[in-house]
Amino acid sequence: MNKIKQKKIESMLVREISNIIINEAADSYLKGVTITSASISNDLSYAKIYFTTIYDNEHEKDEKEMAESASYIRKILSDSIEIRHTPKLKFIYDNSIEYGQNIDKIIEKLKNKI
Repeated sequence: MNKIKQKKIESMLVREISNIIINEAADSYLKGVTITSASISNDLSYAKIYFTTIYDNEHEKDEKEMAESASYIRKILSDSIEIRHTPKLKFIYDNSIEYGQNIDKIIEKLKNKI
């Protein structure tokens, strides 16, 4: 598949899933979720959706909560996007923000030692 088309679909998935969470979802847990990025397979059958939350839960619990909501989100997503088959969604906790904060702390410690 064309990489440009793949990136457009990934961007559309992030936008549409975010809209679903904000406007359609009644679950209060979902209101604290932010979709950070998406990665879709070449055949458009699977999509990894990366997210963060405002909650300080265990990441496994967050992924479980999102996995339980995946079929609901996929159903609404199929009505809002125009592609032949709506991909199966797998939600993965995005720890890049925590990783970046950890690097910032290490850099600060190094600055203070100098």
